[in-house]
Amino acid sequence: MTTRLSSGMGAVAHTGAAARRPRWRSRPALIALAFLAPALITLLVLRIAPAAVALWQSLFQSGLLSGDRFVGLGNYVDLFASPDFQGALGVTLLFTVLINPIQVAVSFLLAVLYTKRLAGAKIWRSLVILPIAVPPAVSAVMWSVIYRPDGLANAFLDLFGIPPQPFLTSPQQALVSIMVLLSWIGVGYWMMFLIAGINDVPRSYYEAASLDGASSWRQLWSITFPLVRRPLAFVLVADTVSNLLVFAPVQILTKGGPEGSTNLLMYDIFTRAYTLGDLNTAQAEVVILVLVTVLIVGLQFRLLKAED
Repeated sequence: MTTRLSSGMGAVAHTGAAARRPRWRSRPALIALAFLAPALITLLVLRIAPAAVALWQSLFQSGLLSGDRFVGLGNYVDLFASPDFQGALGVTLLFTVLINPIQVAVSFLLAVLYTKRLAGAKIWRSLVILPIAVPPAVSAVMWSVIYRPDGLANAFLDLFGIPPQPFLTSPQQALVSIMVLLSWIGVGYWMMFLIAGINDVPRSYYEAASLDGASSWRQLWSITFPLVRRPLAFVLVADTVSNLLVFAPVQILTKGGPEGSTNLLMYDIFTRAYTLGDLNTAQAEVVILVLVTVLIVGLQFRLLKAED
């Protein structure tokens, strides 16, 4: 009898404690939402809301006397009929097609090299990573000195008997010069992700391949490359987005010239918004840039998925 009474009292106490327990503790979804709320709010305020505003404003045209006037897709039609925009879009696509494979390939090869147990590998790896600590604007100023007619680049070429090059003042060389600067900044950054991926590959795979007589090139192609596909995919996509949004080096070094050879979409948006004062058309160009970015990244994901 005493045992039943005590067990009954225990059950009542347990029920009372459960009733007094806060309701949110029994709902994991609310707890997860509470932790995610700061990130979601930041995403909404800094990403989604500005994108919605840009899309909305791109459908209007502002005038001093007429005010805001709804024009629908008129700004987009005007953009695609503009030779300046056509040139900027072409330069941006050419820039993306050239620089992304180069940066990813160099980053991968350096990552493979600097994960080898070679003398001084850590020192050289630190030197490659060092440009990351320099802000892009400062890097652009440094390279503007290097690219001067009497700068370090021409002094280096003179050692091999090559005449001075115009670099930033040549329509044929300006875009390549910008690519060299951006690769100097970005290769070390992307290399760190690939080094982390290569270090995750079990060493036993390489030891087994060595016992089977596989060469270093065969190990690279059959072991390293397949097992680092996911970090490579991330680096390719992130590098693509980063290069589509390049602005500071173009603004500081070439201002879109010479002859529009470095007029990337980001700089063209800046020119329309703050030099020409055509904010609505600039917003339409922002929307187009976002769509181009999504299209290229989506194509990359599709190709990577097909290869997997």
